[in-house]
Amino acid sequence: MSDDPPGAPQPRTLHFPALAAGERLDRALTRALTRALTGTLTGALAGEIDGISRSRVKALIEAGAAREEGIPRTDPAHAVRAGAAYSLTLPPPAPAAPAPQAIGLAILYEDRDLLVLDKPAGLVVHPAPGNPDGTLVNALLAHCGETLEGIGGERRPGIVHRLDKDTSGVMVVAKTALAHEALSAAFAARDLDRAYLALAWGLMAPAAGTIEGAIGRDPRERKRMAVLARGGRAALTRYRTLEGFAGAVSLLECRLATGRTHQIRVHLAHGGHPLVGDPVYLRRIPAAARTLPAALRARLLDFPRQALHAATLGFSHPRSGAALRFTTPPPADFAQLLAALRAPDESG
Repeated sequence: MSDDPPGAPQPRTLHFPALAAGERLDRALTRALTRALTGTLTGALAGEIDGISRSRVKALIEAGAAREEGIPRTDPAHAVRAGAAYSLTLPPPAPAAPAPQAIGLAILYEDRDLLVLDKPAGLVVHPAPGNPDGTLVNALLAHCGETLEGIGGERRPGIVHRLDKDTSGVMVVAKTALAHEALSAAFAARDLDRAYLALAWGLMAPAAGTIEGAIGRDPRERKRMAVLARGGRAALTRYRTLEGFAGAVSLLECRLATGRTHQIRVHLAHGGHPLVGDPVYLRRIPAAARTLPAALRARLLDFPRQALHAATLGFSHPRSGAALRFTTPPPADFAQLLAALRAPDESG
């Protein structure tokens, strides 16, 4: 194993000339990193990957950071080939812990164990490359102080689930280890009530049903997810139509039987019903848009984010067992778009 020469720009690429043939790529790379830490690696590089987990390596592979003989490999289950050379690119190191920042939060409920809030669109949940601060985690550290330390990892204290940056709605945050363990288990088991409101192009047929299809990284564009014929992770979305508008747009309620990245967005787009405003999965002007008045059509096409709102979240309190349920209306931009759809003559 070798690393880039001193002074090489970040990110840093690590090279592995030999891995165990036939083994899963994520397992083999994790094992190779562990061996390196206990062998030849010292200094800053060792510090960068100290304690790296298989789940972290898996995420790096899915993000396109692994290569076999220079060819990207994005499937963590890819079988290692005998004699092939592999590399893994590590992102630039980030500060060990995010700093508290005074950012206003719309808190719906709070006690010693947890906090429930209405996340606005545009707020990133936790620090990541491209968003080192100004996140929900920074706001939580300022609001809760020392309560969140060590819960869920330094980079994501208290976070047990996530909403995309431009998705609004109800989130719960753990403030104690007891709450973190119980809520994480509830999300993993889908033992909760969770519903989203979505504005999608076209009318669903049937009006209510399920969408099933394994989701994984799009092999042609790694920043996107896709429904895959091979590989990926099983995913199922239940939906029902709440309102239809001029045969062109639907207001849907969506519920997740699984929790994959971008699941609602991917499943609806795969079926030909991308979300209004989706910057990633809406790739062309929908045919349904042509049936709308020009002003309303322009308003929908100019909506700057995916029209998706986490409207309801219900769960059992991790300490008392009491049933808690929170519902919030869509934010102003989403609500105004709905109003325009309900009164097309006024908007067109």
